[in-house]
Amino acid sequence: MALHVNKVSVGLPALAAVAALQWLSLPAQANEALAQKNNCLGCHAVATKLVGPAYKDVAAKYAGQPDAQAHVMESIRNGSAGKWGDMPMPPHPKIADADLKKLAVWVLSAK
Repeated sequence: MALHVNKVSVGLPALAAVAALQWLSLPAQANEALAQKNNCLGCHAVATKLVGPAYKDVAAKYAGQPDAQAHVMESIRNGSAGKWGDMPMPPHPKIADADLKKLAVWVLSAK
């Protein structure tokens, strides 16, 4: 079965693939919005170092470590100093645990 959109025939498998890609990108978009909401993006970016390290560098540093998520969550919650240079990261104690987990998973998935 095919749909005809503006005289273009689009097969259902193609539509399903597009829908799946959009669905898979929703958590990334939502967690980027969560990072924006909590002012993370004032000091960090996914691919480049700003005040703090790029998220892709954080992900690379913790790659393969079974306790990576816990370390990142702890750094977000309590802040850190000396891990990435002289500039300390301030603590963010008001971020809910569920949001901490979402942020940590998102940071660790950066490429």
